[in-house]
Amino acid sequence: MEAGVFKALVGVEPTSSQLPTAPGRVVSRTCPAVPQRDDEDIELQDLQHPHNCAMPLDTSTRITPRKERDPEMSVPGTPGEPADAFEALPSFLDPPMNKFRVASCCMMNLLGGLTDSAPGALIPYMETYYNIGYAVVSLIFIGNALGFIVAAPLVESLRLRLGRARALGLSQLCLMCGYIPIVCTAPFPVVVCSYFLIGFGSAVSLAMNNVFCANLRDGTTILGAVHGSYGVGGTVGPLIATSLVSRVGTLFWSRYYLLTLGVSLFNATFSAWSFWDYEKEAADQHRESSSASALASSEGDGSATTTGGQPGKPAPAGTRQQLSAMFAAFRSRVVLLGALFIFAYQGAEVSISGWVISFLVATRDGDPSRVGYVTSGFWAGITLGRFALSPLGARVRGGERLFVYLVTAGAAVFQLLVWLVPSIVGGAVSLVVVGLLLGPVYPCAAAVFARNLTHAQQVSGIGVISAFGSSGGAVAPFTTGLLAQAAGTFVLHPIAIGLFGVMVLTWYGQPSVRKRTE
Repeated sequence: MEAGVFKALVGVEPTSSQLPTAPGRVVSRTCPAVPQRDDEDIELQDLQHPHNCAMPLDTSTRITPRKERDPEMSVPGTPGEPADAFEALPSFLDPPMNKFRVASCCMMNLLGGLTDSAPGALIPYMETYYNIGYAVVSLIFIGNALGFIVAAPLVESLRLRLGRARALGLSQLCLMCGYIPIVCTAPFPVVVCSYFLIGFGSAVSLAMNNVFCANLRDGTTILGAVHGSYGVGGTVGPLIATSLVSRVGTLFWSRYYLLTLGVSLFNATFSAWSFWDYEKEAADQHRESSSASALASSEGDGSATTTGGQPGKPAPAGTRQQLSAMFAAFRSRVVLLGALFIFAYQGAEVSISGWVISFLVATRDGDPSRVGYVTSGFWAGITLGRFALSPLGARVRGGERLFVYLVTAGAAVFQLLVWLVPSIVGGAVSLVVVGLLLGPVYPCAAAVFARNLTHAQQVSGIGVISAFGSSGGAVAPFTTGLLAQAAGTFVLHPIAIGLFGVMVLTWYGQPSVRKRTE
């Protein structure tokens, strides 16, 4: 009985029967936000990476190598570029000619220091020779400023049309044409026009050299050395000028410019030689980097083509694009604030150098033949600051941004001591410290500007900053001369401290430093 009931309850299926099919889905498990593909098979797609040859590539994808860019625009990390569109920065030793190019930049900045520091020691003798006052002799600074302003929009066009080597040679030729009338002790209006040529030539070389050095590896350190060379020129210039005038007499004050004339002649030759193949060399290096990247990307399907559709011939950057970038630089916040910052910096630096001797003579009863050496101490401080303190700017916790705040505040404090301490020795020592603290400001600022600008804006942007900003080295001393004529030479100090305040405000307005990806 029990076995029969159990058999009725449990039926054993034969081995040949099929398993029952699964019931249909009753409740949909779809998510309304995600499109469903119920009628398609789900499969894993192959992961592709253009630089990994072990992984299969989608042969339908067309690999396009990078455009060949302007050799000045080889810094990595521009926003909007693909991740594989950067290359290693050149360095002081790679390519090998770079060490001569940096030396050429140092020599041109040395000449700038020799030129800018000389008026501080020579102004008293110029006033005697031409029988003019502070206000009239200050016109040499205006001529210099106009040269910088006129050069600003032309730097990029000169570089594109002539190439770097010829453009630098032209800048040194302008300097030579400016020095010759001064050596010949031409009438004072001609001397003012000569300073226009000096300003124009200085602006062209300064802008291009800043861009070149900022785009090298360890650019802040190299800029410190290059601008330290400016300080060397500023240190020895007043020493030579004061010694020369003391020995040969006030009538031969202009013979000092024989030295600057000779250095400019050397620079014209040296810069042209060192930069002669710069564009070709940079383009070849970039082409090799691009070819290696394209080869790695296209290995396995051989489908790489150029952006212009012509195999093997990269499309060069157009001149029209470069000029458009120059005009765009004028609308950049970095460029405008940077120009104001360097305007104030150069204005304070050259005003102190140019008028502190007159202040010590008029207010402290100093002897011009002795206190003329005080300017050399100021420039010696700048030189030491640029060589020794510039590398610290990139190493402090807050970077160059915080470092510039600290040294500018310190310079203002010691400038106040020069004004208030009634001692020539105490003022001279304080002035050396002012120079020491101001020294690293320009190299650190130039490095920050280069990182905050896009590649397309770098050349023209730094050119505008250097040219318009450096005109402050003429406008501020001229204004100081006018006010000194009316109120006294003490006005130098409130003007310098006020310019330090402008530096702090414009530095605060700079955007945060964009990280470089080398």
